[in-house]
Amino acid sequence: MPNCCSGVSINNETVVSIKIYHNPRCRKSRETLDLLRSKGIDPEIREYLKHPLGVAELTEILEQLKLSAKDLVRKSEQIYKDHYKNKMLTEAQWIQAMVDNPKLIERPIVVADKKAAIGRPPENVLEIL
Repeated sequence: MPNCCSGVSINNETVVSIKIYHNPRCRKSRETLDLLRSKGIDPEIREYLKHPLGVAELTEILEQLKLSAKDLVRKSEQIYKDHYKNKMLTEAQWIQAMVDNPKLIERPIVVADKKAAIGRPPENVLEIL
């Protein structure tokens, strides 16, 4: 099981846990993980392509990001271009599309307690720490 950073003090506050939804083949995802580690943070690592998210988990992350599902979709992915481009889907349908096709999820996502940020650029995640 991945390591989790429990009870880490960041900005004089105790953060219960930090998790990165990570794709090791993605440069930005690797850079974000390296940035966290450079700050002394050993986050829980969730390789979401190997261990896909469910509807409830993805919905919670979207709420933490304060984004709509469509805003989290990677529009550069071929599966998006082939199957979803120019489609008018509901929020639930976009969420299901990402659950069914995890490559569609923008990456990396870092969650610290009840806050989340997308690491594009990697420094974005520092705002929630």
